Amino acid sequence: MANDQQRLLYLFELPQEDIQVPRGGGSVLFKLENEETPPSVATRVGVSPSVSLPVPERDDVALQALGTATSIPKGSAFSFFLASHRKAAKDLCDFFMKTSGAEDLMQVAARVHGKVNETLFVYAISFVILRKKELRSVRLPTMVEVFPSRFVPQEALAKAQLQINRMDPNQTEPVIIEHGLEFSGTHLKPEHRLSYWREDYGINVHHWHWHLIYPPGMGFDRDRKGELFYYMHQQVIARYDIERLCLGLPRVEKLDNWRIPIKDGYFPKLTISNSGRQWGSRQDNTLPKDLRRRELGEFVDITDMEIWRSRLLDAIHQGFMIDCNGDKVPLRDDVTSGKRGIEILSEALEADAELSVNFPYYGDLHNRGHDILAFSHDPDNAHKEEMGVVGDLGTSLRDPVFFLLHKLVDDLFQEYKVTQPPYTEAELFLPGVRIERAGVVRGNEADVLLTGWNTREFEASRGIDFNGKPVILRLTHLDHKPFEYHVQINNDLREPKEVTVRIFWAPKFNGQEEEMGFMEQRILWSEMDKFTVNLKPGKNHVVRSSKESSITNLEELTFKDLENSGPGNTSEQVAFNFCGCGWPQHMLLPRGRPEGMAFQLFFMLTDYAQDKVSNPGGVRRCANGVSFCGMQDAKYPDARPMGFPFDRSPAPLLQGLPVNTTSDYARLGNAFIHDITIRFLGEKLN
Repeated sequence: MANDQQRLLYLFELPQEDIQVPRGGGSVLFKLENEETPPSVATRVGVSPSVSLPVPERDDVALQALGTATSIPKGSAFSFFLASHRKAAKDLCDFFMKTSGAEDLMQVAARVHGKVNETLFVYAISFVILRKKELRSVRLPTMVEVFPSRFVPQEALAKAQLQINRMDPNQTEPVIIEHGLEFSGTHLKPEHRLSYWREDYGINVHHWHWHLIYPPGMGFDRDRKGELFYYMHQQVIARYDIERLCLGLPRVEKLDNWRIPIKDGYFPKLTISNSGRQWGSRQDNTLPKDLRRRELGEFVDITDMEIWRSRLLDAIHQGFMIDCNGDKVPLRDDVTSGKRGIEILSEALEADAELSVNFPYYGDLHNRGHDILAFSHDPDNAHKEEMGVVGDLGTSLRDPVFFLLHKLVDDLFQEYKVTQPPYTEAELFLPGVRIERAGVVRGNEADVLLTGWNTREFEASRGIDFNGKPVILRLTHLDHKPFEYHVQINNDLREPKEVTVRIFWAPKFNGQEEEMGFMEQRILWSEMDKFTVNLKPGKNHVVRSSKESSITNLEELTFKDLENSGPGNTSEQVAFNFCGCGWPQHMLLPRGRPEGMAFQLFFMLTDYAQDKVSNPGGVRRCANGVSFCGMQDAKYPDARPMGFPFDRSPAPLLQGLPVNTTSDYARLGNAFIHDITIRFLGEKLN
């Protein structure tokens, strides 16, 4: 008997193929009542499924019941940034949400499969699994295996298919596709030196998964959703800037002017689906233009983008927004109830039409920015070209222009943040506890961390049908040697004290090799971990593994992992889906440099009694990804503003002395700063 995981897992496999094509290496078959077996399946040799998933006729599954979900052509790109596509997604998700239990969802989804766009189908199934309480034991397979054509060039997939066509039919050894350091371009262009980072599978899957949990316009408003949109993307930009400094490149510039050409083009060399339809490419020096895609019902003017930005800046500096009734809505973060200003601003900037304080007035800057850039090579469909990768949640970080746009978005958030009053000494200081020493240890060596290359294997044949033969993707990616944080803390109080340990790091020097002041370094501080610890009176030695980071997801789960996981009802498995969101563990560290690169670690202890958030009893606290992804059906587990204490300008004085650098915060006993080195080995790590 199939369990819930098995019933739903194979809906993700071979998304472009007929639902009755065997899945699970030929062992699983969806058997649709009153449907003929496709000829391509009937003629397959050596396929004898051992698991049959019967799908009866369903009177409640009709095309007219799917609303606009059928409006997106199969084999074409699906973009959650497009308003018409969001409407299609909502219609399909609402339809699937009416089901009850895994069996019901499986039957309905199997009947819908093949009638809607493939990416939309996978998005909707994923969305519903994450939100239905009865499906908490079901986990999602990695998108690398569901859509391998979005992670490796079409040329490599075509070579594998050709190799299979020439193989002995009885051969069972898998074909291996190696994809690594060349990525999408040569190093003739400086931006291509960062392809390993932008095109990393884990980073792109993280972005897809995060927006799956926090989508705009889907009728779901999770706790601090807007603030998380700001913070997660701010941290991505910070990490991208750090990686650029590692390679001697300048920090990314914001897309400040929509009326001048975009310097760098992008040629993804990827296909949208197994049909071979390619993503659009952007030439160097492409000029953004008004979007006029009539076939999508999408029309956006460059002037709109300029007006919306101007109105948002006015709101930031006036300290309030204007709602649809003409009333003032204050923007401030030091509130004791209601939404913080960063939350209100973010909902208007992303934008979520359902949550924006005044959607018609403040517009849709972020989503429409993606749309204009995604179609910049063919804004009026004159060439019938597909959108570029920046229009898709799972591929957008591959394109350098993503970071220009999000630097613009983050610039607005930072413009707001510096209008907020600096934290007072009382808000920063925690009396009674002192950090005596802190640092990192790798093996037997202190304060030197190592990075290099590693590989991870995925089954491409789970997403693309290679005549039923196994094909393995072997992807090269940046990685690091595991390490531990060591923190020696004195609790001078007479009773135990529960504290939050906050760990950040940033480069010590800027692009001119000068030590950075507080404001220059402020938005480079990357959160590395955040956890609570109960300090006994006296000396405490806290050790924390890098693998326990509050921002990361340990690894992408493959189809094989999920097939071998059993019924999937343990508490750890139940928690996975939401916790499956997170920054990839292998990208926790920046690359560093072969000769070593100087970084600073910043530790801060805060009072957990002030940090904690009231949540209903029995709520799970995910081990991973909490800082970027929050908690399932619960409030974000930290009452302080995200990014504290670096989300605001520093106080002019601290303990009577000026604050010029972050080191000045270490005057407080509950803060500590420490220099470390990150060295890039340039070879495969053991």
